[in-house]
Amino acid sequence: MAVDPWLPVGTKLPDGSSCRVALLEGVQWQIYETVEGGRALVVADALANRWIDAGLLTDELLLRFDFASPTLRTFMSGPQHALIALEGARSPATKAEAMAFALALRHTRALEKDAGLHDALYAERISRLLPVWSLSTKVPDDVVFGAWLTGGVHVSVLSFRRLMSLLTWLGRTHLREVVEAAGFRVVEGGETGADRAVGSDQTGQVAGGDTLGGPEGAQKPFRLAGRPKLEQFFREHVIEIVENTDRYRALGIQFPSAIVLHGPPGCGKTYAIDRLVDYLGWPSFSIDSGSIGSPYIHETGRKIAEVFDRAMKAAPAIMVIDEMESFLSDRQAGLGSGVHHVEEVAEFLRRIPEAATNQVLIVAMTNRLDLIDPAILRRGRFDHVIEVGMPSSEEVGGLLSALLAEIPSDPGIDLRPLVDRLTGRPLSDVAFVLREAARLAARAGRVKLDQESLLTVLESVSFKDGNAASRRIGFSG
Repeated sequence: MAVDPWLPVGTKLPDGSSCRVALLEGVQWQIYETVEGGRALVVADALANRWIDAGLLTDELLLRFDFASPTLRTFMSGPQHALIALEGARSPATKAEAMAFALALRHTRALEKDAGLHDALYAERISRLLPVWSLSTKVPDDVVFGAWLTGGVHVSVLSFRRLMSLLTWLGRTHLREVVEAAGFRVVEGGETGADRAVGSDQTGQVAGGDTLGGPEGAQKPFRLAGRPKLEQFFREHVIEIVENTDRYRALGIQFPSAIVLHGPPGCGKTYAIDRLVDYLGWPSFSIDSGSIGSPYIHETGRKIAEVFDRAMKAAPAIMVIDEMESFLSDRQAGLGSGVHHVEEVAEFLRRIPEAATNQVLIVAMTNRLDLIDPAILRRGRFDHVIEVGMPSSEEVGGLLSALLAEIPSDPGIDLRPLVDRLTGRPLSDVAFVLREAARLAARAGRVKLDQESLLTVLESVSFKDGNAASRRIGFSG
């Protein structure tokens, strides 16, 4: 998205350099590329003073200049040092880059204990993450670090096995050194169940810039806000078996059975699976039409086999089959592409039981259960076929309450108008309304989410059905 620059091209900055183009912006800051090849962070005086008060920057590093009212300040960075916003940043290209960020995270937490860092600015020159104190939902440091290392994947650095599967270029020993440099310690659990943090607390944040505080082996419980029944299903049929292997194995239950989630678009299938993947921390593999489909004879079947082989080699692991009707439609209904479609379905029929035997949990999603080949849905392949409908009023209320608990908000906010309007809508609409309300509150200079901002968004947001062209950037005209 284009940035509306505060400073014209060629503006002279206090150090003598000149602005070339505005690259990034927030409510109280903008980052410019300079003619000399470096970068300049231009920040409102109020935000600059918060950084100084927190000890993250000194007054000498923030050069003041009276270009506009209110007074602006600049922090300069040369081309050899990163000066970027964490949101949307690319992953590091070298171990040195990863290590530099790890040390910046640790140094920052030694000075500022509470501020969320998920939308901070990374100033490599001074080894700091500069929080902007927005009203967006706070993210634990272990997930902030994981997202930066992977270029945006929502994964905790404490889920070491999954992290290794995403960062194969770094290597186990080097990755462990990077994670520990940030103040985290991990156990590489070869057993079933999620990798556990040694000395981790409920938030996963670095305590005093050192190792994590809290009881050894602690892990946040599995939560699926807005979907209590689906949460209970995952607990009973997946997590209980994974975390109590010996008890279930004694009665012949070796591993969780494969699962199908079906329901209309927007009902929350992908959201639910992402939360399960995050909790377990296993390597995850995906089969979808974009990565597997091929017009060449036998090529799709070969790619399917390769994904299964990689998943079984990395086990315990999760395999997610998206839009399963693309591969597993009824062979008798004429929906496939002839003999080659039959070959692809046969590959799945053979591989799914094999995967379960080799500790690969398969979770598939579809909007059209009626198109799936009956042989795929038989017991022994997919034992659980779960319908996920649009959320009820209780589920919408539960998600709203969970999301509000994570951001500063006025006490006594009345959720009933939101629940009434959002019942039956996709869960993504619920999260969107809160994000937009938080943005309006921040723009108005408020420090807490308030009822007025929520009602303003609720009245202006468009919930028209149909394609994206029927909406104006999410608002009615």
